[in-house]
Amino acid sequence: MEVNEILVIAMFLSFIALLFTGFPVAFVLGGVGVAFAFIGYLSDIYLDTFTGLDMLTLSLVVNRIYKIMDNWVMVALPMFIFMGIMLDRSGVAEKLMNSIQQLFGRVRGGLAITVTLIGIILAASTGIVGASVVLLGLMSLPAMLEQKYSKPLALGTIASAGTLGILIPPSIMLVIMADQLALSVGDLFMGAVIPGLMLGFMYVIFILSVGIFKPSAAPLPADAKPVEMKMILAVFKSILPPVALIVAVLGSIFAGIATATEASGVGALGATLLAWHNKKLNLKVFKEVAQGSYNTTAYIFAVFLGATCFALVLRELGGDELIEHWLTSLPFGTYGIIACVLAIIFLLGFFLDWIEITLIALPLLAPVISALGLDIDGYGVVDNPELVWFVMLVAMALQTSFLTPPVGFSIFYLKGVCPPDVKLSDIYKGVVPFIMIQLLALAIIVAWPELVLWLPAMAYG
Repeated sequence: MEVNEILVIAMFLSFIALLFTGFPVAFVLGGVGVAFAFIGYLSDIYLDTFTGLDMLTLSLVVNRIYKIMDNWVMVALPMFIFMGIMLDRSGVAEKLMNSIQQLFGRVRGGLAITVTLIGIILAASTGIVGASVVLLGLMSLPAMLEQKYSKPLALGTIASAGTLGILIPPSIMLVIMADQLALSVGDLFMGAVIPGLMLGFMYVIFILSVGIFKPSAAPLPADAKPVEMKMILAVFKSILPPVALIVAVLGSIFAGIATATEASGVGALGATLLAWHNKKLNLKVFKEVAQGSYNTTAYIFAVFLGATCFALVLRELGGDELIEHWLTSLPFGTYGIIACVLAIIFLLGFFLDWIEITLIALPLLAPVISALGLDIDGYGVVDNPELVWFVMLVAMALQTSFLTPPVGFSIFYLKGVCPPDVKLSDIYKGVVPFIMIQLLALAIIVAWPELVLWLPAMAYG
């Protein structure tokens, strides 16, 4: 084994080991990158090797950082984050909960269906998983437990519905993925619409099935009222503002009227106006939302800086070529290699946040997919259709890992807002059926890439 290969393996092992020390991920990434640049430099001087690493390698980080900060697409991140946090504070979700719950009151599992539908709307308007899971948990879990819902069903529904934000646009993860792989943000946003809605629809079918085959798990409320025109009008009135905001943001991107960056500004303004309309906006709320946006944005960009240093040193050592060689030499065939890549992403999702995976693993694994020579039809319109399709697979794999015990992030977001009598094992039991649904949806997207690529092709065709 060559020195470069040994250093690549040692870099990854050092990174994984240091994660368990509790140091911030951004510092671990940057520190490991600097340390191994120095190790390679000393190795070339004293051990007569040729890693090519020296002080000039680290000086290139400055240029990379400047390019990140000069990237117009990245302006969309703080805007979408502000939009999501402001919407959480605007009272929109509470209004939706009250009106939609009445509409589905006479359907077994109606409250769980309500949570799923609100999860879809929150995903399409906030895109922040932690905020959605916590908000849905605080709003709906007491009502579901009071209505004698099975704990696993209630908890699984909340965790899975809240996690839809990682996939359904305007997901901030898709913005970063587009930047890392030089793909169109519009293509990824449109490509995620059908898979995201399909997954939400599959959740609803599962909940209805539970209501039919196990009525005790999803009982009807004692005071359920028949559906009246007044209820339908109330739902329409409560759903119109967030849907109008979604249409303004995504519609302007899809129609080619605005870039993702410009649309994010529209979204931030629209969320602020919604909070004002619902009488939830004041100086204290605005300050808290702005501060939350600063903190989240700073965290993401700190990881950006650390990952830039780590990835630069790794590439100088030939790490990307080494990983591509290892994966393409596997004797599993094209789709077997894709399955291995998705399994790696899934396992990484247990230990790393999606930000680190997007910045480190995705740029290393994407060339493997490009090298497979997949015949994915982009309808002559979508650029790099195989990568657009692959990004959707990665997003769904990460979404699944968010729910998978024992360390799924959404599980712990939810546990943090649960009453003391709700055990972690109850959440584990609840998420298992939804994980199965997600794996089925992932298999469907693998079998039919058209579900990802048709909408972007029609929009630009």
